[in-house]
Amino acid sequence: MELAGKRIIVTGGAGFLGSHVVEALQQKGCAEIIVPRSADCDLVEREAVAQLYAEQRPDLVIHLAARVGGIGANQKNPGRYFHDNLQMGVHVIEEGRKFGVGKIVIAGTICSYPKHTPVPFREQELWNGYPEETNAPYGVAKKALLVMAQAYREQYGLNTVVLLPVNLYGPRDNFDLESSHVIPAMIRKCVDAQERGDDEIVLWGDGSPTREFLYVEDCARGLLAGAERYDGPEPINLGAGFEISMGDLAALIADKTGFEGALRWDTTRPNGQPRRCLDVSRARELLGFETQVAFEDGVARTIDWYRQHRDEIA
Repeated sequence: MELAGKRIIVTGGAGFLGSHVVEALQQKGCAEIIVPRSADCDLVEREAVAQLYAEQRPDLVIHLAARVGGIGANQKNPGRYFHDNLQMGVHVIEEGRKFGVGKIVIAGTICSYPKHTPVPFREQELWNGYPEETNAPYGVAKKALLVMAQAYREQYGLNTVVLLPVNLYGPRDNFDLESSHVIPAMIRKCVDAQERGDDEIVLWGDGSPTREFLYVEDCARGLLAGAERYDGPEPINLGAGFEISMGDLAALIADKTGFEGALRWDTTRPNGQPRRCLDVSRARELLGFETQVAFEDGVARTIDWYRQHRDEIA
């Protein structure tokens, strides 16, 4: 799909990832980019989604809107995360079918993979086990949308593609300690502790799990590549193809922020999935996608952004 001249809806377009996707689309010469706000268009409600299609008449929908958070937020909201993420996606796909939209790009989640997926995660392993328990409701809801997308392609010819971004980080991330993911949480703890003169920070788990991280601007490029270049039924991982332990990540962030205190691990808190690292060969082959921002550079940019905006998000 050529994006220039198209009318494009970006659900979640005012959020962390969505704001970067909108900026990337603006550089493509789109005719109009529509960003529905939850106050005006609750995607959990079918009628609101039907009205959105009828009024905006998009050529393409990029569905990023989600109820999402770190381990703690998932543990507190399993029912809400399952229901809302499933309902939003179901309505976007079904009402898109009825409207006759040209294409839908859905951002899935790495949380859909089984807890003990062999590393690196290959897309073919998605169904070989149950997701890690702390985020399984969210992961299963998103995986159900993959099934729906494939079923609608087969029965109705609806061109819906599903991309699976790994853990994201970067400027404009969520730094609320009640709901943030690990990188913004560690950055905030280190920067704030340094400012207060604290001699330690407390981190969840034991530091042994590994994760892979994708800089948000790289992810935006990957999603647009999926819109432009891919029309297939199979999901595609979007990642950087590396893993780092939580212990090494904490040491890196402490060094980059200048925090010299102790890093204390609270082993009464859950570790989450033991390892997470993607096979990114499908994205490279089908989308021509590779990351551009080195991990340490991306972390430094994220720290800088937090320091500049911490008063706004305190």
